[in-house]
Amino acid sequence: MTDTSIRRGPAYRVHTERLVLRCWTPADAPLVQTAIAESLEHLRAWLPWALYEPETLENKIARLRQYRGDFDLDRDYVYGILNRDETRVLGSTGLHTRLGRGVREIGYWIHKDHVNQGLATEVSAALTQVAMVIDQVQRVEIHCDPHNVASASVPRKLGFTHEATLRHRAVTPAGKLRDTMVWTLLAAEYPGSPAAKQAIEAYDACGERLI
Repeated sequence: MTDTSIRRGPAYRVHTERLVLRCWTPADAPLVQTAIAESLEHLRAWLPWALYEPETLENKIARLRQYRGDFDLDRDYVYGILNRDETRVLGSTGLHTRLGRGVREIGYWIHKDHVNQGLATEVSAALTQVAMVIDQVQRVEIHCDPHNVASASVPRKLGFTHEATLRHRAVTPAGKLRDTMVWTLLAAEYPGSPAAKQAIEAYDACGERLI
């Protein structure tokens, strides 16, 4: 579970009961392209970047190279969500650094064939552990559209607090201003949260176990 004596990250690979979360590589581009194409209408309802899909395989390779570069340089941490044998992409997630030092923001999307199966909750619990135990941040946040009921249920299940709903702070894929729910979990709250109870394994870039 958790061990305060663990080595420093970042965690390049995380195993949960059903999933593998790992740093993207350029070789994943065909699998990513397929997953997005199969889920495109589902994604376009919530994610502005989906409006620019499909993109060419060459562009997808370049994007994954950028993700990998940012990961290696500790700029941002974007993970693929794959099945346990790593033959299919089930979505993507991230521990984003855009909120500043000592904070991580978790984002996620799930393949349309795998929604409503608790995968986003499983992913977010795992990354909350990584953020708190390995990265030792003071706060983890999840932001979502108030109309995205399924997405808002994830932080609620994991013991996050609905701290605020910021009015007209984001834009919908249709270009309209929308509100943003902000959910937070503080380091002091983490040990007693459902997120801390999920069994995971986390590994560094050399395959050494961190959790």
